[in-house]
Amino acid sequence: MTELVLVGAGAIADAHATAATETGRAQVGWVIDVDPARAAAFAERHGVPHWSTDLADALAAAHRPDLAVICTPPGVHVPLAEQCLEAGVPVLTEKPPALSLAQIDDLIAAEQRTGGRVGVVFQHRFGGAGLRAARLLAPAADGTPGPLGRPLVATCHTLWYRDATYFEVPWRGRWDVEGGGPTMGHGIHQFDLLLALLGPWAEVRAMASRLARDTDTEDVSTALVRFESGALAAVVNSVVSPRQVSSVRIDTDRATLELDHLYGYADADWRLTPAPGQEDVAAAWAGDTGVPSSHTAQLTAVLDALESGAPLPVPVTEARRTMELAAAIYASAFTGAVVRSGDIGPEHPFYGRMDGTGAPWSAVRPART
Repeated sequence: MTELVLVGAGAIADAHATAATETGRAQVGWVIDVDPARAAAFAERHGVPHWSTDLADALAAAHRPDLAVICTPPGVHVPLAEQCLEAGVPVLTEKPPALSLAQIDDLIAAEQRTGGRVGVVFQHRFGGAGLRAARLLAPAADGTPGPLGRPLVATCHTLWYRDATYFEVPWRGRWDVEGGGPTMGHGIHQFDLLLALLGPWAEVRAMASRLARDTDTEDVSTALVRFESGALAAVVNSVVSPRQVSSVRIDTDRATLELDHLYGYADADWRLTPAPGQEDVAAAWAGDTGVPSSHTAQLTAVLDALESGAPLPVPVTEARRTMELAAAIYASAFTGAVVRSGDIGPEHPFYGRMDGTGAPWSAVRPART
């Protein structure tokens, strides 16, 4: 039985504790939180034998955890992950894994230095239908299009609603501790799935604004993304949309593939529409997987990797590409420039902070709703 330490006892830690139970292969041995009352209450609620306010206690225990799952606000993901790696404990960290490309490069360096393993929580990659979509969209080794044909056009929308009360939590809506607004904290799940389906992105043209929430960060961003394959996508990230939906649509030579859900999908949330004359493509999509996207689905894959010695899914080096797209959206939105993959290096103003040269509205407060 794999023993976990959950670092942070907030709401997302409940999802990870439930996932551990549902796998039947893992158990939570420790929970760590800076608030002792919250840590104790979490331990009682989930039957966790040990709790502390100091991660060092778990890392120094006689029976050291097999995996650390970091569930804290984003601002401390990297130092906590580095502490675990130095102690020889693999890490699964919630999204976003870091506040900037500079931080995620520090984490990659720590992984290489210690020989440890880091995975990032992007659970939408692990639903059965999502995995099947990725296989059907992937080209063959010789470049021949997959069974669905060449991806041509895509949309990726995270249209959520968060009222003013949501942002009263001190770390939300701040560049220095959350890293960004809905681009970093909400839509990143959806466009990470888009990258898993379409492959590497090539360039971005974007806009962002703070329209209705009293935050430092944006509350809406939009981006036009060109992929290396030539496919074009429109990406929207919002926390001001009363009818909430998370959606991905991909139009290929042979079909339209669509996903509509909110915080997690099942097989029934996907739909394939063959192009005229391409009705045979439906056979490639037919059949249920029975595996929804969830923390349980990703943790199962993580446990497999721990047992085999493989990199933890999603490897931090791969998650960096998703983080780079977030940084590019901000850089393009705030400067008006087209940003290409690889542009944001150590000398770039958006490498060390997602707000780079500063949000255009930084001197202006929005009207409260």
